[in-house]
Amino acid sequence: MGGMSSTVLQFRDVSVVRDGNPILDSVTWSVDSDERWVILGPNGAGKTTLLQIAAAMMHPTKGTADVLQGALGKVDVFELRPMIGFASTAMARKIPRNESVLDVVLTAAYSVTGRWNEEYEEIDLRRAHRVLDEWGLEGFAQRRFGSLSDGEQKRVQIARSVMTDPELLLLDEPAASLDLGAREELLGLLGGYASSPSSPAIIMVTHHVEEIPPGFTHAMLLREGRVVSAGPLAESLTSQSLSDTFGLDIDLDETDGRYAARAV
Repeated sequence: MGGMSSTVLQFRDVSVVRDGNPILDSVTWSVDSDERWVILGPNGAGKTTLLQIAAAMMHPTKGTADVLQGALGKVDVFELRPMIGFASTAMARKIPRNESVLDVVLTAAYSVTGRWNEEYEEIDLRRAHRVLDEWGLEGFAQRRFGSLSDGEQKRVQIARSVMTDPELLLLDEPAASLDLGAREELLGLLGGYASSPSSPAIIMVTHHVEEIPPGFTHAMLLREGRVVSAGPLAESLTSQSLSDTFGLDIDLDETDGRYAARAV
């Protein structure tokens, strides 16, 4: 990866407690701008909570979280959020189904700048078309969002989240519910994006090692809010760490940067 990397995320002893239960338990973690992280773990492990802190949508109960060099609780989150791209099913539900794909992506820029004038319109329009092109959506600009397949909708969500040229991109289970073809198409696009030095830091939550795109560099495995392992993929993602994370003997295979796991 080219250029100087900088720290985009720094968790120090972060815990999130709800009704006396720790959702995250003493998580210390650092993410640099040239890193592409996958977060793996069973349901209820705290993956979504981790993303919400990274998105500056939630504060830790204990510990400190710095997002894009600003400490949560001390920084104006409304200034931070435009610099963070976030694609999730919850966000997708807010997209009007009858809106054109082009407008879905374009409005990301307006919700951030809050201004609409000719000068911005031209630059934004060019960027929106370029982003659609990058995510295999150039033929869909005038289609209604609600008429697209699951895979196409997922790609629109990601295109919308990168439209503002964020410094941190968060993806909550982007391949969930996709059929094999749509999943492979998405993972190919994500892999290409992850491999580009001009792309931002990426954090992607998934349940399945099969959904880790090529080009991803790091993994964190979470179980019951605690970090089982975290670091470069080759070290942190192993049969042993997966077995510890999911409480089952699991065998991990890797072929050409893609992973497969099954119970022994």
